[in-house]
Amino acid sequence: MKHNFLNSIIILILLFFSIQLDAQTNKYTIVIHGGAGGFSKNQSDSIKSLYLNSLKEALKIGEDILKNGGTSLDAVEKVINYLEDNYLFNAGRGAVFTTDGKHELDASIMNGKDLSSGAVAGVTLIKNPISLARLVMEKTDNVLFAGKGADELGIKFGLPVVHNSYFHTDEQYKNFLNGLQKKYAGETVGCVALDNFGNIVAGTSTGGRNYKLPGRVGDSPIIAAGNYADNNTCGISATGIGELFIKHTVAYNISVLMKYKNYTLKQACEEMMYKVLPEGAGGIIAIDKNGNYEMIFTTDAMFRGVANSSGVFEVAIWK
Repeated sequence: MKHNFLNSIIILILLFFSIQLDAQTNKYTIVIHGGAGGFSKNQSDSIKSLYLNSLKEALKIGEDILKNGGTSLDAVEKVINYLEDNYLFNAGRGAVFTTDGKHELDASIMNGKDLSSGAVAGVTLIKNPISLARLVMEKTDNVLFAGKGADELGIKFGLPVVHNSYFHTDEQYKNFLNGLQKKYAGETVGCVALDNFGNIVAGTSTGGRNYKLPGRVGDSPIIAAGNYADNNTCGISATGIGELFIKHTVAYNISVLMKYKNYTLKQACEEMMYKVLPEGAGGIIAIDKNGNYEMIFTTDAMFRGVANSSGVFEVAIWK
């Protein structure tokens, strides 16, 4: 009798922990953006579909990783790899031109588990800058590499190398010749993910501002400005006028408002986007430690999407 009683107790304990484990698994959230700026609602249905389907594909890549127990770090890198390879967006292939007709790429990634970070600026040869940023974070004692040194580090790590002309697209070249801002597809791509281990990772990658001066660096590779992650608060990826996000350390201040003033994610994001930054500055995507998410922008449009373990799967362009 005593033996049966003990067996019953053990079974109940195992059942309890099994239920707790199930409750903790597959609790994920992922948000993405493909830039904020102007994108007319009068665009053809085919153009709209190109963007929306690309956002869905990027979101699915990240969701599949998280749904199958993968890490937020892998999800963020792979999503941004896809967006860097997609000519529709201003990152990797499809990046804007500098005034001298070249491409200079920036990216950063941050792990909220321990605040480890990696960033690169002025990359000209590495196919996927976000992957180089991850290697900076994981394989060096540094945070930011720039220019020739960043390219050489990528070569040393064995990352795919391309000629600078690989990033060229006819649409961007047309804008370069006209000296115009890109008409659609905003500045920068980004992804923030919370995995079922409770870790938040944020990543951002960009070709910068169209017709930028050679050597100009915006907020995307600047930890605390255009990218930030802390498991105790939130993860943020920004897009827009980089100089403004740098001056106001937007990403870090969202986290700080939550940490020291007990703001909710929504309150902190709205404080920075609506009260600190001017109208039209850009947008942000964010996730807090509980899986709540925000996608706020003050431009006409922001290419964006969200998916989570509760069954949400949405992409959008306009408000």
